Amino acid sequence: MEAVIYICHGSRLTESKKESIDLIEKVKERVNVPIQETCFLELQDPTLAQAVDNAVEQGATELYIMPILLLTAGHAKKDIPAMIEREQARYPELSVHYGRAIEVEPKMIDILVDRIYACTDDPATYDILLVGRGSSDQQAVGDTETLAEMLRHRFPANRIEKCFLAASEPKFEPFLADKVQQGKSVLVLPYILFTGLLDRGIKDYVKTFELETGQEILLTDYLGHHSIIVDILTERVLEVREGASTDATMAERSS
Repeated sequence: MEAVIYICHGSRLTESKKESIDLIEKVKERVNVPIQETCFLELQDPTLAQAVDNAVEQGATELYIMPILLLTAGHAKKDIPAMIEREQARYPELSVHYGRAIEVEPKMIDILVDRIYACTDDPATYDILLVGRGSSDQQAVGDTETLAEMLRHRFPANRIEKCFLAASEPKFEPFLADKVQQGKSVLVLPYILFTGLLDRGIKDYVKTFELETGQEILLTDYLGHHSIIVDILTERVLEVREGASTDATMAERSS
């Protein structure tokens, strides 16, 4: 029997956990799999081990582990695979398939465009800062630049730059401060899936500036409320299930 386990990042904020669960519930409604569990990578329960136990108790024999992450970095490449290996060792009879993160997905640009126009009907007068979480993984940094470049094609009149909250350069706080000192009006575009301490930190920092007459800092909503996120995550589940089916077919043909 098939089971999908959605593994979210986790946060110290209860509100973030609720948002994660609410989003996954919308995905579950569109995924035709009898067993579906939600868990967290860190800071919150249930853990992946608990979710796997729950799935097995319900009769699961084939697991699809779905990382609910924006980009492929350390968590997707190392932490979750290591956790999956431990679960596979506990349940060697299970067939386990690992899905992929959202990654560089053109549909995400549609969300960013919607977020921008929700803040202003005239974005051309703003410098746009695409604010990523940040990572020591250079693929994630490069993917953020790719997203910024895709956004530049949608707003060719704007100066669009990336910056990061942690672990990567340039850092958001000094980057924004320099823009404000130059007298620029800035639209801050967080590339963050759910609310949390990072999201709140952005909001608090934006409030600290004293602006010149006519100067503005606009802050868009984060990403997770958007219906396109549900579309993409549903597609990611379908993708890993089709891949598992193809692998099984190939194995049967070669036997």
